[in-house]
Amino acid sequence: MKRKIILFAITGLFFSAILGCDKHNFAVSRKPEPKIAAQPAIQPRGPIVAKVNNIAIGLDDLNDEIELYNANVPPERPELKITTKEKKVNYLRNEVIRRALIYQHALDIGLDRNDEVKQAVEKNKRDLLVLQDVKDITKSISATSKEVEEYYNAYKEQYKEPEERQISEIVANTEQEARDILIQLLQGADFATLAKSNSKASSAKDGGSLGFIQKDKKSAQFGAAAFSDSLEVDKVSSIFKTPDGYSIVKLEAKRGGKQKPLSEMWDDINRLLVFMKQQQAIEELTGKLSRDAKIEVFEGEIK
Repeated sequence: MKRKIILFAITGLFFSAILGCDKHNFAVSRKPEPKIAAQPAIQPRGPIVAKVNNIAIGLDDLNDEIELYNANVPPERPELKITTKEKKVNYLRNEVIRRALIYQHALDIGLDRNDEVKQAVEKNKRDLLVLQDVKDITKSISATSKEVEEYYNAYKEQYKEPEERQISEIVANTEQEARDILIQLLQGADFATLAKSNSKASSAKDGGSLGFIQKDKKSAQFGAAAFSDSLEVDKVSSIFKTPDGYSIVKLEAKRGGKQKPLSEMWDDINRLLVFMKQQQAIEELTGKLSRDAKIEVFEGEIK
């Protein structure tokens, strides 16, 4: 079970820190028989790759642990990954076998009877059972093709590429100033020239150019005017009020805004629907269990 491996791997980091980089090989042949405490039988998975007294280590368990280890190696340190037989053998000897030895020693001195250890074991057992129960409840849940299509059609607008528009602006202090500028623009005056000489915005030095922006780049009033469906490329807007003053914008160009096809979004929508159904199944189960259970919360004890 992967969750057992997670606990095992985390423990391995601890042992690595304690034992350092010592690379002594542990002979797997029997020494004089030590005293080994009775242990619960954990069946190894796959061919046996090592035995430490009465603990057998299976190849599948080793490979699963190495897979988890590799998944946590930083991308910038690929050389740390265990990818060869030699590295696997070294990991087996210097991590897995060492852990088994210390585990056996802990049993010999009775640490399994320590109250704190027993509490931790029970907590881990409870958490693992919860995870397994949730997995069993949700494993058969799926979404139909019809459900995926219906969701896509209902939320189609959310699956558009972000539209960007290349906008230039002129911001005037008063509405009358803006009117005078608009008249000049409608008579054919150059937008950039008027922006440099009349706009109070910081973009004036660039002829009013803001480059390509998305709708939420500036104020709501600005976005409504600059991204209006009626505003065409190379055309100017009417005057509109913003927190900065009285504005006029020109649409220089636009890009994006295309509808993503269902085929491109299928996997994402399917995963979302499955997740939503899983959450619903868990909510229904916990709701039923809550109704049948006696639950007491002592808020006064929470500090």
